[in-house]
Amino acid sequence: MSKFATMSQKQESKREEFRHYLEKAGVLDALTKVLVGLYEEPDQPTDALEFVKRHLHGGPPEPVDIDTLKQQIQELQQRNLQLEDEVSQLKSRLLKYEPIEQEGTS
Repeated sequence: MSKFATMSQKQESKREEFRHYLEKAGVLDALTKVLVGLYEEPDQPTDALEFVKRHLHGGPPEPVDIDTLKQQIQELQQRNLQLEDEVSQLKSRLLKYEPIEQEGTS
């Protein structure tokens, strides 16, 4: 077997391993779906690469309203404090009716 044939077999083996890796990771299916979507698009986009990028990661991120998120955080923190206070009060009430037994006493 020649040196060239051995190198060719190694390269083919590496390609096959890589293809199997992509298949196992779902990359081939994802690419196929996006390319089929591009093919079936009634009006071919002018920027095919942008179409692929947008459809691979699910489109552009939704805009985030920072002020709304800050308000929600503040409301949740306040609610958390209320619940912590309520838990503390309920524990105190429970101790009145079911006192904790001291270790070593019978």
